[in-house]
Parts: sequence; structure tokens; C-alpha cells
Amino acid sequence: MKASAFAYARATSVANALELLTAHGEGAKVLSGGQSLLPAMNLRLLAPDLIVDIGELAELRGIVVKEGALSIGALTRHADLLKSPEIATHAPLLTDAVAHVAHPAIRNRGTLGGSLAHADPASELPACMLTLGATIIARGPGGERRIAASEFFAGIYETALKPQELLVAVELPVTPKYSTHFFHEFARRHGDYAIVGLAAQAFVRDGRFTDLRLGFFAVGDRPLLARSAGKLVDVAITSAVLSEAFSALDEELDPLDDHQATPAMRRHLAKVLLARCVSSLLGRPDLRMGASA
Repeated sequence: MKASAFAYARATSVANALELLTAHGEGAKVLSGGQSLLPAMNLRLLAPDLIVDIGELAELRGIVVKEGALSIGALTRHADLLKSPEIATHAPLLTDAVAHVAHPAIRNRGTLGGSLAHADPASELPACMLTLGATIIARGPGGERRIAASEFFAGIYETALKPQELLVAVELPVTPKYSTHFFHEFARRHGDYAIVGLAAQAFVRDGRFTDLRLGFFAVGDRPLLARSAGKLVDVAITSAVLSEAFSALDEELDPLDDHQATPAMRRHLAKVLLARCVSSLLGRPDLRMGASA
């Protein structure tokens, strides 16, 4: 199948891209890396009137550390994130996560901004943004808008971006020196869409969590920053405490039913990931469950 007919414009600047988006509204779609948009168009899931290609806008690329924040341009490619010493030092969770994004050919073309704007609930990077407390920076005719990651993802392939806005950058707080992290996903093959995944960041002191952020993905219509993490903070972790956290997590989940897994299977795998996360971060093999899952 081929895409339906569309007009094409290559933006010469961010201002030019915004002019095109403002003029065409919901009839326009932004092309950055194209790894999500083009397949959707070829399947006739999307039929835009105009494609606004921003792929040559060098001003939207790059990784900068400044004043305790990590700023990443929207057109920074997955492969660049994976190789970046700044990311490895200041947001190592992101380094681990990007290694699970599809395959090298896609990582060489796909962009951070494209992934976030696409808002696939099975994608690794949106969940990482929740876990890391990211701010999404959008630019529109009225100027710049800063959107907390917790408010950015609105549903399956839906975000808080307005039709005339362009995602231009992401800002992350620099990961504190003594924090630790965990990333794992279940997929049929490495690089396939996740069945369930978890991106976590924590502080551990004297064998207890003093802070814990759990970003689940592929468990609903958007990534989930689990409130149930609070059950595991400032307490001695026992099997009973972990069981309470499982019950609280179960109430938060609203998994989808698709060709990959049933909701029941996703609920089970989310608990397996939570147990493995706690076991790994605390160095407690006695808490690990589902080793064969």
C-alpha cells in the first residue's frame, strides 16, 4: 500500500516551519526522522495534506549541559543519544533505554522529538521522560511553551501539542550523583515493540528506598508514572510490602488487549518487572520473581 497524495515543503528554519503549520493547521504533519510517520502514511492510517520536513534544521540538534539541566534538541537522533558521553554521565537511564529502541537502521534516522510527538504507548522514551521528570519545550506562533512530561502524553498517539506547535527540545534535570536506575522490557525479540517495560530511577540508603520513580510503558494508552512506588519508599522491603505494592500497581494499570498479549498477561509481567527492579536496585535476590517470565 502507498500513501495518499500530499504536498511537501522543506522548512528552512523553525520560524518557517511554524508559518507552514499555522497556515495548514491539522492538515499538516511534521516529518523529522520519518520512522513512525511514513509507515503510518503508507498504511493509510494518516493522510495529511502537507508534510513539513524539518530534518535539515541543525538548530534543533545537539546535547548541552548547563546550570544543572540537560537540554536535548528535538532532532537529536537515537544513535546520537546512545553514543553521547553527556547522556551516559547525566542521564544513564536514557542510554540504557535507547539501546532497546528498534534496530540500528531506525536508531540512525529516528529522533527524540519524533518519538515523543508520536506518543506510542509501547515506546521506551516517553516513559523515560516521565521517570526523569522531563520538560517538553514546544514553540508556536505565541512563543515558547514548557510542558511537564506528566502532562504531555494524552492518549494513544495523542499529546498536548497544538497543531500549530513544534516540539523543539527536551530538558532534563541532571541525574544526581548517588541515584541508581533500572531499565528492562519484555519483547518477543530485541527491537520489537515492548509487551511491557519499566524505566526506574531511585535513591537507596541503608537498604531502603528514599525515593523511587517507576515509569511503565505498554500498560495502557500512555506511559504510566506509578503512584504505587510510594508503597516502597522509607520502609523495610519485605515480601508483604512488595505484595502491597503489587496490589496498588494492579489498580493503576489499564492494559490494552492486542495481538501481543492479553491484559492479564501484561498485569503479570508488570509485577514481574517491579519485583526485578526492586531486587536489582536493593541487591536483594530474595525479592526477585518470575525468573523464567
